[in-house]
Amino acid sequence: MSKHLLLFFGLLVSVLGFSQEYYSISGSVKDSDNNPIAFANVILLVNEGSEPHMGVTTNDLGEFEINGIASGSYLLQITFLGYEAFSKEALISKNITLGNIVLKENLQELDGVTVMATRPTVKRLVDRLVFNVENSTLSNTNALDVLKHTPGVIVNDNKITVKQTTPTVYINDRRVHLSINEIQQLLEGTSATNIKSIEVITNPPAKYEAEGGSVLNIVTNKNLVAGYNGSLFGNYKQGKEFPKYTFGTSHFFKTKKLNTYLNYSISPRKDYRNNDEYVNFIENEQIVTSWETDYKRIREKANQNINVNIDYEFNDNNSLAFSTSMLLAPRENSKTFAYSNTNVFDANKVLDSSFLTTNRIVDETFNFAFTLDYLHKFKTEGEKLMISAHHTNYDFSNFQNVDTDYLFPDESLIRTNRFQTFTSKEIKLYTGQADYVLPIKNSGLFEAGLKYSNISSENILTQYAFENDVRFEDFENSDTFLYDEANYAFYASFAKDWETWSLKLGLRTELTEVKGNSISSGIVNKNNYTKFFPSVYISHQLDEKNEVYFNYNKRIYRPRYGQLNPFKYFLNDNVYVTGDPNLKPQVDDSFILGYTLNKKYTLEAFYRYENNPAIEILFQDNDENILKYINTNIDKSLSYGLDFTTYTAIVKRWSIYVLSSLFYYDNYFYAAESGNKLESNSKWSFYGRIDNYFSFLKDHSLTAELSYYYISSIADGPSTISDLSSLDFNLRKVLWNNRASISAGITDMFNSQYVTQTNRYLNQDVTINSRLENRLFTLGFNYKFGNFNLKNTQKNIELKERERLREKN
Repeated sequence: MSKHLLLFFGLLVSVLGFSQEYYSISGSVKDSDNNPIAFANVILLVNEGSEPHMGVTTNDLGEFEINGIASGSYLLQITFLGYEAFSKEALISKNITLGNIVLKENLQELDGVTVMATRPTVKRLVDRLVFNVENSTLSNTNALDVLKHTPGVIVNDNKITVKQTTPTVYINDRRVHLSINEIQQLLEGTSATNIKSIEVITNPPAKYEAEGGSVLNIVTNKNLVAGYNGSLFGNYKQGKEFPKYTFGTSHFFKTKKLNTYLNYSISPRKDYRNNDEYVNFIENEQIVTSWETDYKRIREKANQNINVNIDYEFNDNNSLAFSTSMLLAPRENSKTFAYSNTNVFDANKVLDSSFLTTNRIVDETFNFAFTLDYLHKFKTEGEKLMISAHHTNYDFSNFQNVDTDYLFPDESLIRTNRFQTFTSKEIKLYTGQADYVLPIKNSGLFEAGLKYSNISSENILTQYAFENDVRFEDFENSDTFLYDEANYAFYASFAKDWETWSLKLGLRTELTEVKGNSISSGIVNKNNYTKFFPSVYISHQLDEKNEVYFNYNKRIYRPRYGQLNPFKYFLNDNVYVTGDPNLKPQVDDSFILGYTLNKKYTLEAFYRYENNPAIEILFQDNDENILKYINTNIDKSLSYGLDFTTYTAIVKRWSIYVLSSLFYYDNYFYAAESGNKLESNSKWSFYGRIDNYFSFLKDHSLTAELSYYYISSIADGPSTISDLSSLDFNLRKVLWNNRASISAGITDMFNSQYVTQTNRYLNQDVTINSRLENRLFTLGFNYKFGNFNLKNTQKNIELKERERLREKN
């Protein structure tokens, strides 16, 4: 049927084509040295500021030709990174040949950004920071590596944070609702070649969902030219113990009406972790016994990512898009082996006994998402209506076998213990939403929208014990947990620009209905609540060099599904993880007051109050000698500080970005194993980063990046995290007229990202030293084929609410 539909529209377009004559415009683009400029963007606009009507890119000789142009008046624009844009009005009533068009090299500042070919640039807008990475040294890596170098973003030990909060990740303004671990897996398998920029939105406007403290929006390139192209890409990373690989391919095909995209990647890898753990069990303020553990873990995986997008334009005002995203992690490639040796000492530090634990884990994940989008553009320029429907099916299963040998000091056997655990989680998600945008005369904009989402989850945990090598089900530690959530949201916002003032006001309202049911205990928990989320953005241009601005925003963090699950998931005989179905949502109030000089130097003072943060806390049970990872609400957290950022050119081929942040973080929590006493953990901390961007050779085809960042010790709930730093170097060379590129580099050159976590207060005394394969030698390549001048039209998938499918790392 789809073939018949395409044939019908093709015949219709052909018939209509006989009723009107079409013309062409051609020319040649060169630089001031009369060298041709290949791959420059050449577009026709109906009028200035409108969306592109038609477009091509120049070939290897700098030549271009646009065909099939209806008669009329147009604006021709030619742009290429590092050169001043060329504009010319064109009255099309016959075929036009423009001859040579010379672009001038642009080394001047544009809106506070130094524009240089193949260099990342940073631009600050009223409510966000835009990090442009297209064709930079980072574009030969993967999307996660780009995030690691994005200003204000910290990626470390499977955590992504912005201003001490976990951000919500969007791709092309479409939310990616995977867990942080799954987001990193997705981004590791996504080539950075197609990434145009990363937007860091610390105070998101009402358009974005109220979930999360900040937004990271990954913006991909757009395609203007009909035809086919494809690419092959890969990365190799060598750690201390194991190599890690990523291979993939992307394919694009575009006609006048149809636009398709397909991407596949696989990331086979092994990761090694080595922890040293120290626990002092305390009674009457005295250490009665202590444990010292050497923990080693090897995790193998080969995650596969598939993304497909199909757009069809019925006419200039109506289009329909279908997209799907799949994450596949089959059990044959998803294995973990963990080994730990724990020595038990008495109060006099004399070895009393030891126990050895081996844990073998096999898991499997299938994550399928489907989205249907409809876009209608009204006659008024910029007025549009977007309607979207989405479904996600998430299926996860896990099996672990745990064996523990208990030994006397002379290593003779005391006893053995064995248990097995099977867990499964199936989540179904349905969402529908509509968004409306209306430009208002005199630089105004009104936006409104509504959304409905429904989530149902079935979680099963079955634990087996052994007696005389006979397995039986441990009903006390087995359960089924059912979870259902419905969310209704509405938002409206208004933006207005005057000569020196800018204002944006927004209000989002969300009604949430939650029901959790633990089958074994028969306990049903319900929680219904309505929250309002206002946002305010004000900026004032004092003069040409000075600007001040103020932002306020209220945000929410709903508990993740794993945090609500009351199961006790045992990692070994003495350590388990559990959730709480009665967790409350966390609500934050955030304020930012900023000043910008010359659109280059920015100083921000910020304050954030977090009410009822839900976090995982490690507690030690001094009576039972057990370690518990408990998901719980702490009372509150507050932070405030001062940030300074700048991006500027040092010399013609050297630019730097600098960020420094001095902040105070204070956490108030209840000590569950110490009489539920209210405690606090606070610390002044510093985060600093400097990125150096270099370009070499006349055509800027060789680029380099040298980056260094440092984080001092910080407070995180009841824990104190040690300082860490990293020095990274990347080199990239473009080959064969931009048809291919290779890159090489090293991350964490001095292997200085070892982390120590300390919980030391009242009767709690735990220290964990973590060592990962942080120092990595990297190689990357990208090869384009077909009509490789095309740019990516990828519209990544709207994966609603799946950020909360958190799995224990």
